[in-house]
Amino acid sequence: MLPFRIVDRVKFLVERQLVKGAGFQLLVVAAFIAIISLVGGILVVPLDGDFDHVGNAIWWAFLRLTDPGYLGDDVGAWQRFVSTLLTVSGYVVFMGTLVAILTRWLIARMDELERGLTPVTLKNHIVVLGWTSQTLPLLSELLGSTGRMRRFLEKHEASRLNLVVLAEEASAEQVHELRTEPGIGSRARQVILRSGLAIQPDALHRVACLDAAAVIVPSSAHEAGSLVTSDVETVKALLSIAAQARHYQSPLPFVVAELQDVRKLPVIERAYPGAVEVVAGDVTISRLMVQNILHPGLSEVYNELLAGEGGNELYVRSGESVAGLTLGELAAQRPGAIVLGLLEPDGHSWRVHLAAPSDIRVGAGDRVVYLARAYSETEADTHTPGLPEVVRRSATKARVHPRKSHRVLVLGWNRRVPSLVAEMASYGQCEFALDVVSVVPASEREQAISRYPGVSGGVSCRHLEADYMVEEDLRQVAPADYGAIVLVSSDRLASGEEADARAMVGYLQLEDLLAEGERRPQLIMELSDPDNRQLLYGHQSEMMISSMILSHVLAQVALRRELRVVLDELFTVGGPEIQFRDPADYPLPASADFLLLEKTLAAEGEVALGIYRNQADERGHRLQLNPPRRDYLELKPGDRLVALAVSADAPGPGIL
Repeated sequence: MLPFRIVDRVKFLVERQLVKGAGFQLLVVAAFIAIISLVGGILVVPLDGDFDHVGNAIWWAFLRLTDPGYLGDDVGAWQRFVSTLLTVSGYVVFMGTLVAILTRWLIARMDELERGLTPVTLKNHIVVLGWTSQTLPLLSELLGSTGRMRRFLEKHEASRLNLVVLAEEASAEQVHELRTEPGIGSRARQVILRSGLAIQPDALHRVACLDAAAVIVPSSAHEAGSLVTSDVETVKALLSIAAQARHYQSPLPFVVAELQDVRKLPVIERAYPGAVEVVAGDVTISRLMVQNILHPGLSEVYNELLAGEGGNELYVRSGESVAGLTLGELAAQRPGAIVLGLLEPDGHSWRVHLAAPSDIRVGAGDRVVYLARAYSETEADTHTPGLPEVVRRSATKARVHPRKSHRVLVLGWNRRVPSLVAEMASYGQCEFALDVVSVVPASEREQAISRYPGVSGGVSCRHLEADYMVEEDLRQVAPADYGAIVLVSSDRLASGEEADARAMVGYLQLEDLLAEGERRPQLIMELSDPDNRQLLYGHQSEMMISSMILSHVLAQVALRRELRVVLDELFTVGGPEIQFRDPADYPLPASADFLLLEKTLAAEGEVALGIYRNQADERGHRLQLNPPRRDYLELKPGDRLVALAVSADAPGPGIL
């Protein structure tokens, strides 16, 4: 063994003291000051007559070390020389080191505070676990839901909305993103950032999950093939919240969790015994895509209802204040809203009645479902005359989708494609021929689809190994021969921006190929980042911003839990669904207003929602949902009616 030098031992001892923090660093500096004062005092003791005691000499040295003002009082060359050395040492050791230690300590404390490591002391706030591509739209939706939020705060006896976001590393960059996000802006001060991961129990305590009115768990992005998926993190977070509640003997908060793989639903229910609503993200987007294939143009309806574009939204309100009224009487008192139906209590769940007859009376425990531009329009309007009551009877027969074959081309691959195939298979009245083009090996894709529940019959799936970014590969596929083309956003790239960039380049290349022929199929493009939508101004595809849709659903379900079963009923095969109708199928006069359209469709047991124009307006919009009742529609050739009607397709299991 090599012997240690004395210098190394001293350095090691000093290092061990310095790493203990500012307090020990100050003790080391104090020791150096004492040593320097002792040495300086000993050096001037031999001077005759100046110091009668060694203690006075050490005190003299300490004063020169800490205050250079005494330098002019010294006499003699040796005393002045020692005094000068002590003064210079004082600048370095006493002033410089002391200021450096205190400054560094203060900066470290401020940095720790800015990182959001201090536990919040709030109650009845809303917690968002994770900073993902959905977080900013989610916060914007929560802050913009004035009517729902007012009721939410009243229910929880809170005077002010507080949002707490748990990010992996809270930083000033995220604060800047909050301030520049449309819909947040100056209200960013209502958002509190905390650092940590949802799978860390300490981080969950840091955001006070047990004291929250609602906890939202959006899905986070993970590399394909990773053993730790977003669903794993979600289950671990719910287990940690439940364990903390047992430890502190506290009630469990209400949780809204996004689940990517619907097969993990039983795991969620076992992991969290409290109130929880699960939004199956992949299933939700897959359902909307399939319905959009069946009803081209329906994406504009979804973007308005589920992505906050256009103003109309779904609202669920208590029936306590309107108990005893029929749905027809209720609608007549609310000229700015459309009554879609009601929810009846059914144990711990709800029985959904959409497009219900107008003579059904609302019970005190029921919930009424509205379509309106604002929460205030779902209240009775006492300032304007009421509308004539629209009589809606039960639908005597459901309109059946004609048995039609749909040839669909999917460009790209992500984890949603198996659920997309399963959703196609649930439509028994339709046949789908599906071709999937991707660089992912065909065997891997076939295995993923075969393992997914509900994939049986009705869908013939063919896998092609090619890169749609390569023009020759795309040309060989012959995209013009398909009825619909779906471009999916890849989940195998590092970020949503990169995935969207690939999808948009593929779309532009696809447009060039389709421009060479006369036939143009329906184009549906999925994007992850809502900011990228403006990059394709004047595009001819139907665009679905999956993060915007899921953020809206998570936010609204957190504020109104019953909304989840409404969306489940509305966008699941079987039962009432939003459809397009040909005006020629109804006895409408040439000049009809929306009120007359409501009466005409109500006679068939349907709910009129609006008009889908054949020609887009100056903003590129074709959809007119919930127009004023007395406005004339001025229907033109090619225009279609938007209606809520009962479908005859066999119902299938599923959640939203």
